[in-house]
Amino acid sequence: MNKFRFKFLVIIMSLSLIGIILVQLHWINTSYKNNETQFKHHVTQVISLVADKIQDKEKLDFYKRILDLKNQTGKFPDKKDFKEFYLVERDSRTNDEIIYSNTIILEDYNLKGNFFNKKDANVSYKNFSANRKTEVYKGKSKIDDVDFDNSFVDGQIPDETINKQGEVDYLGKANLELAYNDLVATYPIEDRVTKELIEGLLKQELNQNEIDTDFQFAIFSNGLSTSIKSEKFKYIEGKTFVTPLFEDLEHNSKYQLYVSFPEKSKFLFSDLLPFVLISLLFTFVIIAAYFSAIKQLILQRQISEIKTDFINNMTHEFKTPIATINLALDAIKNPKVISDSEKVTRYLQMIRDENKRMHAQIENILRISKLDNKELNLQKDRFDVNELIEAALDHVYLIIEDRGGEVDTFLKADNSYVLVNQMHFTNVLVNILDNAIKYSPDAPKIEVYTENVKNFIIIKIKDHGSGMSKAALKRVFEKFYREHTGDLHNVKGHGLGLSYVKQIVDEHNGQVFAESEKGKGSTFIIKLPTIT
Repeated sequence: MNKFRFKFLVIIMSLSLIGIILVQLHWINTSYKNNETQFKHHVTQVISLVADKIQDKEKLDFYKRILDLKNQTGKFPDKKDFKEFYLVERDSRTNDEIIYSNTIILEDYNLKGNFFNKKDANVSYKNFSANRKTEVYKGKSKIDDVDFDNSFVDGQIPDETINKQGEVDYLGKANLELAYNDLVATYPIEDRVTKELIEGLLKQELNQNEIDTDFQFAIFSNGLSTSIKSEKFKYIEGKTFVTPLFEDLEHNSKYQLYVSFPEKSKFLFSDLLPFVLISLLFTFVIIAAYFSAIKQLILQRQISEIKTDFINNMTHEFKTPIATINLALDAIKNPKVISDSEKVTRYLQMIRDENKRMHAQIENILRISKLDNKELNLQKDRFDVNELIEAALDHVYLIIEDRGGEVDTFLKADNSYVLVNQMHFTNVLVNILDNAIKYSPDAPKIEVYTENVKNFIIIKIKDHGSGMSKAALKRVFEKFYREHTGDLHNVKGHGLGLSYVKQIVDEHNGQVFAESEKGKGSTFIIKLPTIT
């Protein structure tokens, strides 16, 4: 995959992921707003209904007291007003005459304050009743004899009389309404409603509308707070609803019922929570899959680059020793050289050294493969670390000598016995020493230290070479990682040695880490548990 296609694919996948997340957020926001609209609608209906019920209850109590008063007096009140009207109708076919009369009687009750336990409340309550009479005169008209003050004065008796009595409902109700508004409006709000009544009605109506959340309430009089309120009431913008309370006949009111829902947002979101959680779960899965895909793409690209780099380095690694071996063999075949035993010995040693180098590289690759496949079975025995260090130095002595370098040892550990696999741990030391040689541009100068710290032995291998940057230091033990120094092949190797070192040390329950400063050299430190 070329660089352009890789970037294009990453951009497309990123935009798709962002689009999915934005759609999810839009859905959540839209659903929340819909819930908020429904909540506002239901709450507005609830508090309006509660206000109506409070006023209806007050009216009912007032009307009941009026009826109780009428029942207690047991007598017909004095007539304060008397109105009577007549309706006359004549049948032209039969010459029958029908006279309808209706008498409205006004009953006046002067309601004193003590009736409602009020000292200063006085109101006049009027009751209306009606006497209705229908007279039928057959065959003879009497319309001219009608006296609208004394009915019929000629003394004639009607052929048929129908009498009805009863209250004038519409007048009585209107008068009751007027009396209620005139009298009760003078009461203080504390005498008209209680906190318990409001709270009970609100709970009842909210539960019926499936609004299960905390609420607080208060009654205000023309913008001023009254004593009728819950303890924790606080006006919150967007979470407080209001409706008029105790409206008069003109629909005016000086009282307002405020209801606040402090946990409104939590309640609205609770309905969405299952869907939000599922949405977030799927979104998380998509995000995880996205990053996993991106990681795999990047990894594949890195592997491709590493593969190319590895092949180039291995080609260079084998090309040089093969060329050296060929040159040495050609020199030996020279009749002048073959007779010189000293030169032949030197060329044979060169061939042997180069062959060992190629063999060591192949062994490193095989070891890493075994470690990756979990096929490495380490047989551990008791060994002296100081002796293993000496053996490792023997492997690189000729190389260091050939470059004019030197190695100083400071093996001061008193307890130097550890449980290790001899071959693999020796390879660990050789790899670190070889690394110190490679990254020493001048004659290698290496120092090796051992010391005891509690129940551990500390091994330090220090060089004075080119060192590493901080970025390289963090990745120095990664497989195939190699810090470039400008020229791809100026330092031989393919990034396997230190990865092998870390894995072997880990297999021995030890620790390995590095310290380095660019231009001043590096120090590799191995920490292993000791045994007696």
